[in-house]
Amino acid sequence: MILYPTDTVWGIGCDATNEDAVKRVYEIKKRDNSKSMLVLMENPANLQNYIEDVPDIAWDLIDLADKPLTIIYDGARNLAVNLIAEDGSIGIRITSELFSAELCKQFRKPIVSTSANLSGEAAPSNFREIREEVKNAVDYVVTYRQKDNSRAQPSGIVKMSKNGTISIIRK
Repeated sequence: MILYPTDTVWGIGCDATNEDAVKRVYEIKKRDNSKSMLVLMENPANLQNYIEDVPDIAWDLIDLADKPLTIIYDGARNLAVNLIAEDGSIGIRITSELFSAELCKQFRKPIVSTSANLSGEAAPSNFREIREEVKNAVDYVVTYRQKDNSRAQPSGIVKMSKNGTISIIRK
């Protein structure tokens, strides 16, 4: 379990394929496990390992996004079952931020990325806003960017259905 900076806000992360690790993230956040969390990957080519059928438009959105974009896909697979939403969907963001991309690359699996806050609280926009309770609950806290006090923003979110419908969840 790690606390790490992402391309958006600081996140709590773990192996997105490990059900026990995902359960622990829910416990740290005091979050109902019926609320799914997103995962980070560094390479769009890996999507096909975790999504049954990646819609063609997704590739264009990933290529054209000018800020971090989380896409919710139908047909999640090869991920911890407690990470996948009840409807079989999963949110995935391809990160191009150097640290989180290298972390994903080195780990060779998708990494859970959920904001480093307790459920129901505002997401911390920088390291100093993270509760000590959260910092103490993880196994490792990344030192990179801890002194960066700039105000991070969450990603945009779109949901793609297999039938081609696109819904904007957050701009």
